[in-house]
Amino acid sequence: MTVDRQRRPVKTAATSFAILERLKEQGTLGPTALASELDLAKSTVHRHLKTLEQEGYVVLDEDGYRVGLRLLDFGIHARNQHNLYEVAKPKVDELAEQTGEKVWCVTEEQGRGYHLYGAGGKHSVRTPAREGTRSYLHQLAAGKAILSAFSDDRVDEIIDQHGLPAKTNATITERDELFEQLATIRDRGFALNREEIVPKLHAVGVPITDQAGHPVGAISLSGPSNRLTDDRLEDELANLLLGAANEVEINLSFS
Repeated sequence: MTVDRQRRPVKTAATSFAILERLKEQGTLGPTALASELDLAKSTVHRHLKTLEQEGYVVLDEDGYRVGLRLLDFGIHARNQHNLYEVAKPKVDELAEQTGEKVWCVTEEQGRGYHLYGAGGKHSVRTPAREGTRSYLHQLAAGKAILSAFSDDRVDEIIDQHGLPAKTNATITERDELFEQLATIRDRGFALNREEIVPKLHAVGVPITDQAGHPVGAISLSGPSNRLTDDRLEDELANLLLGAANEVEINLSFS
């Protein structure tokens, strides 16, 4: 009974986080709209908003409530705790300038992928991803690269916890298919993403591991499918990323 109580979420805290999540997703909203979307009493939402406002986590303007800048401090602090960010950042910048495409450093926490840092080259295209974005690992080239460095048991745990939801028609949604692809990634050292998270967008990713072989993150490069053809992904760009990941791994071991 004690264990079950410890695992049970605190309802009031969960409500506050749900409000913050909805404001992050949709921008400025008023108490009535939030109450309707979250299926809560307006008075309950209003009390949470006032508390969050007093603490600086939300701000009230003429259009309603929005996420406050106090959360920026938390985000920067969280990112700066990752040694990978400081070590990988120069290499991400270099690859973006060299290739002209979008390059990301992604890490994993609690079975989800987080975009730690990104840089865009002169030809890079816009996607929904931004620094801080949380994603399902199986939907990303970087995420599949990270999964490939985990044991099968750990991958099973992540699937059991988060599932394999589809982002596009090309997203892997079957456990067996994912494991087959992870085996291929382990053999060749890099992961591919062909329109699995954004239509007409291709990507390649490679894992970054510590000295024990445990994944600490991944580097990925993405761009339009007409530029990032299979041949270019599997030869030129995969080799670039493999070399970059190797440099980051060496620098991490001595940082």
